[in-house]
Amino acid sequence: MGGRRVDWAALRTPRDEVPAEGLRERKKRETRRLLFNTATELFLARGFDAVRVADVAQAGGVSEKTVFNYFPAKESLILDRPDATLAAMRTELGDPARTPVEAVLRILAGELAAVTGWLADQRDRRAAGAGFRRYGELIRSTPALAAYQRDVLDELADGAAQLLAVRAGLATADPEPQLAATALVGLWRVQFGSLAKHVDAGRTPARIRGAVTTDVLRAARLLESGLGSFARTRRPAVKDTSKDAATRPQG
Repeated sequence: MGGRRVDWAALRTPRDEVPAEGLRERKKRETRRLLFNTATELFLARGFDAVRVADVAQAGGVSEKTVFNYFPAKESLILDRPDATLAAMRTELGDPARTPVEAVLRILAGELAAVTGWLADQRDRRAAGAGFRRYGELIRSTPALAAYQRDVLDELADGAAQLLAVRAGLATADPEPQLAATALVGLWRVQFGSLAKHVDAGRTPARIRGAVTTDVLRAARLLESGLGSFARTRRPAVKDTSKDAATRPQG
């Protein structure tokens, strides 16, 4: 972990998103930042499974209990719960002036801007880019982290389904909001995959942003025709094409 270190915590909370705070809140944020950076560097250097929470605590100069006060699970030391994204969903999907796809594209654009802004802010962009790729590979190749990330996406899908159901006047468990939510959350997978593909030492943050945006928009176009009118229609009438439809009692 020698050399110039990457500020991983800034990837979670960009500088322009840090709220006004008092001394106590600032100290808590700085401790959380230290622990996140320390844990991420240890995981990248040794592998997630080879590092204990006690190792993170020792390297960060705090007790193991303190680590758990800030991070409820070992996985959360490197992967956030989706609180900020869910809050953005409530704002964007709650706006009837936007289609669901438009709403999610606004959220994804903000998150992408945060990543590319983080890359631009790093003193050593080459090291930051290489580290970002290793960060993504660590998550993909570690079963516990991959499962945790799936849980995060499932949580996003549940939140989206609730919001979409309200827009359409349906129950959350109805098939339309469930399917629509799953499709929309798939755009996050597209963005994650595109970042893994396009973040490299030869590309500027602006070029990365443009390439990833292009990929996400390609995927969004497949969804827009089906979901564009979601909030403007009630339960659609779908023709029953099953074999026994003709013999089913009517009325």
